[in-house]
Amino acid sequence: MRLGVFGGSFDPVHYGHLLLAESCREQLGLEKVLFVPAGQPPHKRQRPLTPVEHRLAMLELAIGGEPGFEICRYEIERQEVSYTVETLRFLKGQLPQADLFLLVGADMLNDLPNWREAAEICRLAIPVGVRRAGMPLPCLDSLRAIMEPSRFEKVVQLHVDMPQIELSASDIRARVAAGKSIRFRVPKAVEMYILQHGLYKDPIGNAPGTTESQVC
Repeated sequence: MRLGVFGGSFDPVHYGHLLLAESCREQLGLEKVLFVPAGQPPHKRQRPLTPVEHRLAMLELAIGGEPGFEICRYEIERQEVSYTVETLRFLKGQLPQADLFLLVGADMLNDLPNWREAAEICRLAIPVGVRRAGMPLPCLDSLRAIMEPSRFEKVVQLHVDMPQIELSASDIRARVAAGKSIRFRVPKAVEMYILQHGLYKDPIGNAPGTTESQVC
């Protein structure tokens, strides 16, 4: 079984996330893409995350009915800070025969050696850089020192291209706070959920944060 592991805050989930996941599923021949919403991110954020029940509900609305997508609740169910390496260990323990592919933005591959137990991350899963159309291939030299040569060759050969799409969760939050439309930026059901629950109305703290697993 080939499984993609796609982590992020998904605050909120938007079409950029879905397009990235589908591009990876198709181009890597994945049986499933596991969306892993962050519970307690390991790094200090510039803004508090929206309560997990809202982020999870929006994610369920966004991928409902899509057999190739599934939510992994491991990080949100933990009562402590979660790191990518711990999530991968859990998944590998649950699915020891599965080949795991860690889906990250191509520009994040250079920073991966700075993550906790980076070498173990690369042993448990093959990191795959996702690049937007027109962007150059990422430089992978920083990964060479923490990976087995055969593993590194797999990473060199694997990359995913996705259409150019300029969407970010921080921009969507800012648009909601400013009373602007978010139509066609998020699925309709997610748009309605945001409006019904009054999410992102406060313009304070809408600056984007960063976690190990965040891609978009």
